[in-house]
Formats: sequence, C-alpha cells, structure tokens
Amino acid sequence: MPRRLGVRHEAWPIKGSFTIARGSKSEAHVVVAEISDGEFIGRGECVPYARYGETVEGVLKEIASLTPEIESGLTRENLQTRLPAGAARNALDCALIDLEAKMTGRRAHDILGLPSPKPVRTAFTLSLDTPDAMGKAAMEASAHGYGLLKLKVAGPDDLKRIEAVRAAAPNARIIADANEGWRFEDLTRLAPELARLGVALIEQPLKSDEDAVLADFKSPVPLCADESCHTLADLPRLKGRYAAINIKLDKTGGLTEGVALARAAHGYGFATMIGCMVSTSLAMAPASLLAGFADYVDLDGPLLLARDREPALHYEGDMLFPPRTELWG
Repeated sequence: MPRRLGVRHEAWPIKGSFTIARGSKSEAHVVVAEISDGEFIGRGECVPYARYGETVEGVLKEIASLTPEIESGLTRENLQTRLPAGAARNALDCALIDLEAKMTGRRAHDILGLPSPKPVRTAFTLSLDTPDAMGKAAMEASAHGYGLLKLKVAGPDDLKRIEAVRAAAPNARIIADANEGWRFEDLTRLAPELARLGVALIEQPLKSDEDAVLADFKSPVPLCADESCHTLADLPRLKGRYAAINIKLDKTGGLTEGVALARAAHGYGFATMIGCMVSTSLAMAPASLLAGFADYVDLDGPLLLARDREPALHYEGDMLFPPRTELWG
C-alpha cells in the first residue's frame, strides 16, 4: 500500500512565558509530520526557528513538497540530500525512523546502532528575568531536584543574575546561555567572574558570525557552540574556538545527522550537550537516544509547557526516562 504523508501545525502553551536574549514567547509552535503505510504511523516533531530563517508556513511547505517522494517510498538516507539541515528535515527524518521501528518491531536505537537508552539527568532552564526572580526560580528548581540549571542571560545585570542563582542554589551546576547576546567585551569581563562562581559552561556568548575571535581567547570557563554548530560539517571550523557543542535535532535536520555529529564530536575533542527547543515529548524522544554521547543533557522542553501531549515522556525531578513505543521509536 502506498505511504501517506500528513503534516500539521500545533501550538502548545508555555508556563507563563519563556524569555531569552532574542525575545519572549508564550506558546511553542511546532510542526508534526506523520507518515503512514496503511497500518502503522511514524511521527516526527520539529520547531521552525526564526533565527535560522524558518517559519511555520515555510516548514509546512517544505515538508509537503516531498509528498510524492514520501508516498513512493523515499528513504531516510535519500532524505538527507533532498532537504537541507533544519526543522523540516528533522520532522521527516524522525517520522521515517519511527515508522521503520513500528513496521519492523525493532526499537529506534537498534535501527541506528545505538546503545539501549537509560534514565538520564537533564538540565532545567531558567528563563531570562530579573536577578531576584531568577534566584527564586533557582531555589524552586533545586527544591524539585534539579541539580543542573541552565540560565538564560544577555543583559547588563547578568553577573547579578548568576550571583543570585548561585546564592539560591549553592550546590547546583550552572550553565550560562547568552544566545549570542554578548559582545566580546562582555565575555572577557564576565568569564573570570563566572569562573569564580563555579559556572560549568558558557553557551554561545557571541553571534555565530563573530566567533572567530574566540580562537585567540583562553576562557577560564569552557565555551559551548549552539547557534554556531548545526551539522558535522561545522566541526573543523569550531576547533579551537569552543570546548563543547550543543546538538539539537532541529539544527542537524534530524536524528540521522544528529547521530553522525555526536559520534564525530569527541574525536574532534569536543564535549557534547544534547539540547532542544521548547517543544513536546514527541520532539524530546528522538533526541534522548543521543544522551549516551552527552556530557550535558538539556532535554527539558516539555517541563516548560503548561501541558504535554499524551503519551508523554516520564520525568521524576531531573531524571528523564526512555520513551515508550506508544510515544515514539
């Protein structure tokens, strides 16, 4: 029976709002692709991201443009050359993996040659806010068992924010994520202070097209590339600028490229973070299979939502459990 492709936009409310250096939002807008063979349905979820020139409408059109090829049996391997890395390819790649898993009765990690997933500890993200508000949020997160806190920063009060979080959560590991919101002068001023406060990692301090200057900077806190790192092809350029990379499936264009990037990263000397956009458990499930490669896991997207899809991933405090087949893979 020919395959059928379905694609739709969904909006999921966020608890309160989520703020980073580039702005705030109160909803997570995702695109879901579904591929059916008449008996089984494979699903994938992506987040179109304006920073990379993506829109919901554009991603819907990109996915729909491959309808004839999907329905005639486009393979996951051929998909890698049919769409560029990005959200649209991610949704289709994950849907094809999910469909193959359901059709064959094999788990997705077996199909991809990955070890069986185990429960992992995830970071919890604190939205950009005043120092007092972020301190209170850190105290609440610590009380709920979150030991790794990722702070969204990018403003004149960043040192006060991090000091407030450190005072409120003295035993937490801290990642400071500037989302390209600092200048080089900010980095050179703040990095020694963050080292004093025991910050473990500074994520994407500068704009991606300005990070060449990092090759000559000896940071007292390791630097992690996010917006600067999308696919395997980026690794040679980032060597010497960053100590770590953040792997997100919406940047890699799916789990297929995500696995390749994760496998290569340590060979280049990079530590790895497995990250996410604000999205539902359907997007987290494929990414969670990469946790075995990760020095840092940041898969808290569903925890930032007012509600999640059912069935959902299971979290206990900061512990994320492997996805069930009913959800994905």
